Amino acid sequence: MPKGFTDKDVPNMAGKVAVVTGSNTGLGFEAAKVLAGRGAEVVVACRSKDKAEAAMAQIRQEHSNALLKYVPLDLGSLSSVKEAAAQINALPRLDLLINNAGIMIPPYELTADGFESQFGVNHLGPFALTGLLLDKLNEAPAGRIVNTSSLAANKGRFLFDDINAETGYDAMERYSMSKLANLAFSNELDKRLKASGSKCVSIACHPGIATTELSRHFPWWVMLGAPLFWLLCNSPKQGAWPTLMAATDPSLQGGEFCGPSKRKQMAGPGVLVKASANYSQADANKLWDLSAELTGIDYLRNAG
Repeated sequence: MPKGFTDKDVPNMAGKVAVVTGSNTGLGFEAAKVLAGRGAEVVVACRSKDKAEAAMAQIRQEHSNALLKYVPLDLGSLSSVKEAAAQINALPRLDLLINNAGIMIPPYELTADGFESQFGVNHLGPFALTGLLLDKLNEAPAGRIVNTSSLAANKGRFLFDDINAETGYDAMERYSMSKLANLAFSNELDKRLKASGSKCVSIACHPGIATTELSRHFPWWVMLGAPLFWLLCNSPKQGAWPTLMAATDPSLQGGEFCGPSKRKQMAGPGVLVKASANYSQADANKLWDLSAELTGIDYLRNAG
């Protein structure tokens, strides 16, 4: 494995099909562009058709032969997740699912299904989509699922007694919990896949701190100092390096965590990192069971 993984280390992906959620902008767009440039057929899965088409046109400017397909996906709606999964399952094959899309510290709101938006969009939607695509991924010679967490997971804790923030809403607390859920889900998914005898693997990643649109809900006083702070952080292209490492590094076996190599995992090329997040196996099991109950998508139940 290279000392630090960048887009230049992504191998030939010709013949493979990859789904990248939220690939119309930011890290997802950068990852999709690199994968398409390496020959993969990339499914651009996001809410806005206009934004998806603009992103695909931009990718084609750099890679004229890019194989791209748009699939509508709103992770805040389980019916949308099911419709997207049906379209993806109709494809000839599926090798890679990158659960990239997410929201960060928005005002309090509920998803179409009544879940607190960050837990719903960042965790429950990807949990459901993964379950619905798992049979297709298992058909691939070496299926891979990538789940995008965050440094914020380090401060996360599971608020199982008030999962929808009905007694009070702290946006950052809920974001941190959703990112902790991404990490716990990714690790538990890999354990259950291995226990079930699947060849598919699950790998987590985080981008460090990258200058993406996720910062749109930051307070104005935080954004005043942003231009100086951003100089120390990853660009969206650099922030996608850990994602691309998790998605394509042939040396990974599943269950790893990829993150940036510099400034306490804030920036730099991708490397294997240790999570500082704190959760128990009981938490992981409870999260899994709760997610299956809330979404109605129950899979790998007996492999835990």
